[in-house]
Amino acid sequence: MFALLKKPVRAKSKPPETVKRTLDIGSRTMPLTIRENRRATRITLRIEPGGRALALTVPAGLRKREIDDFLDRHQGWLLTKLAKFSSDNALSDGGFIPLRGVAHRIEHTGNLRGLTEAVLVDGQPVLKVSGMTDHMGRRLSAFLKKEARQDLEALVARHAASIRKPVKSLSMKDTRSRWGSCSWDGNLSFSWRIVMAPPLVIDYLAAHEVAHLKEMNHGPQFWALCGELCPRMDEARKWLKQNGSQLHAIDFG
Repeated sequence: MFALLKKPVRAKSKPPETVKRTLDIGSRTMPLTIRENRRATRITLRIEPGGRALALTVPAGLRKREIDDFLDRHQGWLLTKLAKFSSDNALSDGGFIPLRGVAHRIEHTGNLRGLTEAVLVDGQPVLKVSGMTDHMGRRLSAFLKKEARQDLEALVARHAASIRKPVKSLSMKDTRSRWGSCSWDGNLSFSWRIVMAPPLVIDYLAAHEVAHLKEMNHGPQFWALCGELCPRMDEARKWLKQNGSQLHAIDFG
């Protein structure tokens, strides 16, 4: 009798699916991640930072045919957007890579040992790199990381002193989702790739994260303070929005 009075057990709802596949875009074959989202009302297509992968968010239960039709319709858009991401390997002898906004020609010295250094050769900026050619990317990234730390330590110290806030630590990372971060206890983190951007942009990033030492949000007071620390903030933000993905696209191996 009592068994008849038990409430029926509801079947658990099926969790949203995540599907990984590839998509041919022109001559490229790119990894594509398709994620279902119960709150989504339309399909959203995004190029991941660096232009190496695609992400698609779709409403739950959307049929594969509708997804494929959407991707077919956006082939032209993808070709246009991906055109700015060079598929050539710039990290080779004779290639170019930016340092503080200036294109430097890469020159392999042929020596197995020696420091990577930025010099002028016949008035042209050059990055001299030693070691094995297979290690070119690793040596260049180590050099850029060192240069980034040097610039950011000086900029952070200046901005932090102006608002009288202490910095607990400063670290270099290779994050793709954000250029920098600030923890509640004063730990600052930066993507070392920012050193490839012009000095104005590097200064803005330092000012942005230092401003978070006082304003842990992105409200009006935060942006006002950020603008005080970096008067050309809008110009720097625009540059980063237009060119940041190209810095992420460089493959250091």
